[in-house]
Amino acid sequence: MLQEIADFFLPRTCHLCGCHLRDSEATFCVRCVESLPRSRYHLMPMNPMDRRFAGIVPFERATGYFIYSRNSALASAIHDMKYRKFPSVGRRLGEIVGEELLMVGFFEGVDCILGVPMHWWKKAKRGYNQVDYIAGGISESTHLPVIDAIEAIKSHKTQTSMTLEQRQANLSGSFRIKNPDALSGKGIVLVDDVCTTGATLRTLAELISREVPDSRLYLLSLCVTV
Repeated sequence: MLQEIADFFLPRTCHLCGCHLRDSEATFCVRCVESLPRSRYHLMPMNPMDRRFAGIVPFERATGYFIYSRNSALASAIHDMKYRKFPSVGRRLGEIVGEELLMVGFFEGVDCILGVPMHWWKKAKRGYNQVDYIAGGISESTHLPVIDAIEAIKSHKTQTSMTLEQRQANLSGSFRIKNPDALSGKGIVLVDDVCTTGATLRTLAELISREVPDSRLYLLSLCVTV
Protein backbone atom coordinates (compact mmCIF):
# COMPACT_ATOMS: atom_id res chain seq x y z
CA MET A 1 0.00 0.00 0.00
CA LEU A 2 2.86 2.39 0.83
CA GLN A 3 4.41 1.64 -2.57
CA GLU A 4 1.09 2.44 -4.28
CA ILE A 5 0.86 5.75 -2.43
CA ALA A 6 4.45 6.61 -3.32
CA ASP A 7 3.85 5.73 -6.98
CA PHE A 8 0.78 7.97 -7.03
CA PHE A 9 2.69 11.06 -5.90
CA LEU A 10 6.08 10.17 -7.41
CA PRO A 11 5.37 7.69 -10.20
CA ARG A 12 8.28 5.43 -11.15
CA THR A 13 9.00 5.54 -14.86
CA CYS A 14 11.23 3.60 -17.22
CA HIS A 15 14.54 5.38 -17.72
CA LEU A 16 14.52 4.53 -21.43
CA CYS A 17 10.93 4.92 -22.68
CA GLY A 18 9.27 6.83 -19.83
CA CYS A 19 6.39 4.42 -19.33
CA HIS A 20 5.01 3.75 -15.85
CA LEU A 21 6.85 0.88 -14.14
CA ARG A 22 5.03 -2.06 -12.65
CA ASP A 23 5.73 -3.20 -9.10
CA SER A 24 7.96 -5.99 -10.41
CA GLU A 25 10.05 -3.64 -12.57
CA ALA A 26 12.97 -1.45 -11.58
CA THR A 27 14.62 1.38 -13.55
CA PHE A 28 13.61 -0.15 -16.92
CA CYS A 29 10.40 -1.75 -18.11
CA VAL A 30 10.43 -5.35 -19.31
CA ARG A 31 10.02 -4.30 -22.93
CA CYS A 32 13.06 -2.03 -22.82
CA VAL A 33 15.15 -4.65 -21.02
CA GLU A 34 14.35 -7.13 -23.79
CA SER A 35 15.27 -4.57 -26.47
CA LEU A 36 18.71 -3.71 -25.07
CA PRO A 37 21.34 -4.45 -27.78
CA ARG A 38 23.16 -7.54 -26.52
CA SER A 39 26.42 -8.45 -28.23
CA ARG A 40 26.21 -12.22 -27.58
CA TYR A 41 30.02 -12.18 -27.56
CA HIS A 42 30.14 -14.65 -24.68
CA LEU A 43 28.69 -17.26 -27.05
CA MET A 44 31.37 -16.71 -29.73
CA PRO A 45 34.83 -18.31 -29.76
CA MET A 46 37.54 -15.65 -30.12
CA ASN A 47 34.97 -12.87 -30.00
CA PRO A 48 35.89 -9.19 -30.60
CA MET A 49 36.58 -8.68 -26.87
CA ASP A 50 38.86 -11.74 -26.82
CA ARG A 51 40.77 -10.30 -29.77
CA ARG A 52 41.37 -7.02 -27.94
CA PHE A 53 43.42 -8.85 -25.29
CA ALA A 54 44.62 -12.13 -26.85
CA GLY A 55 48.39 -12.45 -26.71
CA ILE A 56 48.70 -9.30 -24.59
CA VAL A 57 47.43 -10.32 -21.13
CA PRO A 58 46.52 -13.76 -19.75
CA PHE A 59 42.77 -14.18 -19.20
CA GLU A 60 40.17 -16.94 -19.03
CA ARG A 61 37.18 -15.28 -20.73
CA ALA A 62 36.25 -11.82 -21.99
CA THR A 63 33.05 -10.18 -23.12
CA GLY A 64 31.33 -6.85 -23.54
CA TYR A 65 27.65 -7.40 -22.90
CA PHE A 66 25.77 -4.55 -24.58
CA ILE A 67 26.67 -2.91 -27.88
CA TYR A 68 27.34 0.79 -27.37
CA SER A 69 26.57 3.11 -30.26
CA ARG A 70 26.38 6.88 -30.17
CA ASN A 71 22.97 8.56 -30.08
CA SER A 72 21.26 5.34 -29.01
CA ALA A 73 18.86 5.13 -26.07
CA LEU A 74 21.41 2.97 -24.23
CA ALA A 75 24.16 5.55 -24.81
CA SER A 76 21.88 8.21 -23.32
CA ALA A 77 21.27 6.03 -20.26
CA ILE A 78 25.03 5.41 -19.86
CA HIS A 79 25.63 9.17 -20.06
CA ASP A 80 22.99 9.71 -17.38
CA MET A 81 24.65 7.04 -15.24
CA LYS A 82 28.07 8.66 -15.49
CA TYR A 83 27.38 12.36 -15.54
CA ARG A 84 23.80 13.12 -14.44
CA LYS A 85 23.58 11.45 -11.04
CA PHE A 86 21.76 8.26 -12.08
CA PRO A 87 23.99 5.51 -10.63
CA SER A 88 20.88 3.31 -10.27
CA VAL A 89 21.06 2.82 -14.04
CA GLY A 90 24.44 1.13 -13.59
CA ARG A 91 23.20 -1.07 -10.77
CA ARG A 92 20.19 -2.29 -12.73
CA LEU A 93 22.22 -2.96 -15.87
CA GLY A 94 24.74 -4.83 -13.72
CA GLU A 95 21.94 -6.98 -12.31
CA ILE A 96 20.74 -7.82 -15.82
CA VAL A 97 24.24 -8.69 -17.03
CA GLY A 98 24.99 -10.76 -13.93
CA GLU A 99 21.74 -12.70 -14.16
CA GLU A 100 22.06 -13.49 -17.85
CA LEU A 101 25.75 -14.40 -17.81
CA LEU A 102 25.26 -16.54 -14.71
CA MET A 103 22.81 -18.73 -16.62
CA VAL A 104 25.36 -19.50 -19.36
CA GLY A 105 28.29 -20.25 -17.06
CA PHE A 106 30.41 -17.16 -17.64
CA PHE A 107 31.17 -16.93 -13.92
CA GLU A 108 32.36 -20.52 -13.50
CA GLY A 109 35.73 -20.33 -11.76
CA VAL A 110 35.15 -16.75 -10.57
CA ASP A 111 35.64 -16.03 -6.86
CA CYS A 112 35.17 -12.27 -6.71
CA ILE A 113 34.37 -9.08 -8.59
CA LEU A 114 36.75 -6.14 -8.98
CA GLY A 115 35.50 -2.91 -10.52
CA VAL A 116 37.79 -0.38 -12.20
CA PRO A 117 38.65 2.10 -9.42
CA MET A 118 38.30 5.87 -9.76
CA HIS A 119 40.76 8.42 -8.43
CA TRP A 120 39.52 9.96 -5.18
CA TRP A 121 39.45 13.50 -6.56
CA LYS A 122 37.38 12.54 -9.60
CA LYS A 123 35.07 10.49 -7.39
CA ALA A 124 34.65 13.45 -5.01
CA LYS A 125 33.65 15.70 -7.90
CA ARG A 126 31.24 13.18 -9.40
CA GLY A 127 29.96 11.90 -6.08
CA TYR A 128 30.34 8.21 -6.92
CA ASN A 129 32.12 5.72 -9.15
CA GLN A 130 29.54 4.32 -11.56
CA VAL A 131 31.53 1.08 -11.90
CA ASP A 132 30.95 0.42 -8.20
CA TYR A 133 27.22 0.32 -8.93
CA ILE A 134 27.65 -1.93 -11.96
CA ALA A 135 29.79 -4.32 -9.90
CA GLY A 136 27.22 -4.17 -7.09
CA GLY A 137 24.46 -5.12 -9.49
CA ILE A 138 26.47 -8.07 -10.81
CA SER A 139 27.13 -9.14 -7.22
CA GLU A 140 23.41 -8.93 -6.41
CA SER A 141 22.62 -11.40 -9.20
CA THR A 142 25.57 -13.75 -8.77
CA HIS A 143 26.20 -13.54 -4.99
CA LEU A 144 29.90 -13.07 -5.75
CA PRO A 145 31.61 -10.60 -3.41
CA VAL A 146 32.93 -7.26 -4.63
CA ILE A 147 36.45 -6.69 -3.32
CA ASP A 148 38.41 -3.49 -2.80
CA ALA A 149 42.00 -4.44 -3.60
CA ILE A 150 43.16 -1.83 -6.12
CA GLU A 151 43.22 1.95 -5.95
CA ALA A 152 43.65 4.68 -8.53
CA ILE A 153 46.69 6.69 -7.48
CA LYS A 154 46.88 9.07 -10.43
CA SER A 155 44.12 11.08 -12.04
CA HIS A 156 44.13 10.90 -15.82
CA LYS A 157 42.64 12.98 -18.60
CA THR A 158 39.45 11.97 -20.38
CA GLN A 159 40.25 9.40 -23.06
CA THR A 160 37.34 9.90 -25.45
CA SER A 161 39.36 11.11 -28.45
CA MET A 162 42.62 9.26 -27.74
CA THR A 163 44.17 6.43 -29.69
CA LEU A 164 45.01 3.12 -27.98
CA GLU A 165 48.65 4.14 -27.57
CA GLN A 166 47.66 7.51 -26.12
CA ARG A 167 45.21 5.86 -23.72
CA GLN A 168 47.84 3.44 -22.47
CA ALA A 169 50.33 6.27 -21.91
CA ASN A 170 47.59 8.25 -20.17
CA LEU A 171 46.86 5.32 -17.83
CA SER A 172 50.48 4.44 -17.09
CA GLY A 173 51.06 4.32 -13.35
CA SER A 174 47.40 5.05 -12.59
CA PHE A 175 46.69 2.02 -10.39
CA ARG A 176 48.23 0.27 -7.41
CA ILE A 177 47.40 -3.05 -5.76
CA LYS A 178 46.84 -2.29 -2.09
CA ASN A 179 45.86 -5.79 -0.99
CA PRO A 180 47.61 -8.53 -3.03
CA ASP A 181 46.49 -11.25 -0.59
CA ALA A 182 42.86 -10.58 -1.52
CA LEU A 183 43.69 -11.49 -5.13
CA SER A 184 46.15 -14.35 -4.66
CA GLY A 185 44.87 -17.64 -6.08
CA LYS A 186 41.48 -16.09 -6.95
CA GLY A 187 39.40 -16.04 -10.08
CA ILE A 188 38.72 -12.31 -10.55
CA VAL A 189 36.23 -10.73 -12.92
CA LEU A 190 37.43 -7.23 -13.82
CA VAL A 191 34.48 -4.94 -14.54
CA ASP A 192 34.42 -1.72 -16.55
CA ASP A 193 31.56 0.40 -17.88
CA VAL A 194 32.41 0.95 -21.58
CA CYS A 195 35.20 -0.78 -23.49
CA THR A 196 36.41 1.14 -26.54
CA THR A 197 40.03 0.12 -27.08
CA GLY A 198 40.34 -1.98 -23.92
CA ALA A 199 43.18 0.18 -22.55
CA THR A 200 41.78 0.41 -19.02
CA LEU A 201 41.09 -3.30 -18.61
CA ARG A 202 44.43 -4.08 -20.23
CA THR A 203 46.29 -1.81 -17.78
CA LEU A 204 44.61 -3.46 -14.79
CA ALA A 205 45.06 -6.97 -16.15
CA GLU A 206 48.77 -6.36 -16.79
CA LEU A 207 49.21 -5.03 -13.26
CA ILE A 208 47.44 -7.97 -11.61
CA SER A 209 49.07 -10.66 -13.75
CA ARG A 210 52.49 -9.16 -13.04
CA GLU A 211 52.11 -8.70 -9.28
CA VAL A 212 49.70 -11.56 -8.49
CA PRO A 213 50.65 -14.21 -11.08
CA ASP A 214 48.63 -16.99 -9.45
CA SER A 215 45.33 -15.14 -10.05
CA ARG A 216 42.94 -15.89 -12.94
CA LEU A 217 41.35 -13.02 -14.84
CA TYR A 218 37.93 -12.71 -16.47
CA LEU A 219 37.31 -9.46 -18.36
CA LEU A 220 33.80 -8.00 -18.45
CA SER A 221 32.64 -4.66 -19.79
CA LEU A 222 29.03 -3.55 -19.41
CA CYS A 223 29.13 -2.04 -22.91
CA VAL A 224 31.46 -2.41 -25.85
CA THR A 225 31.91 -0.31 -28.97
CA VAL A 226 32.14 -1.90 -32.39
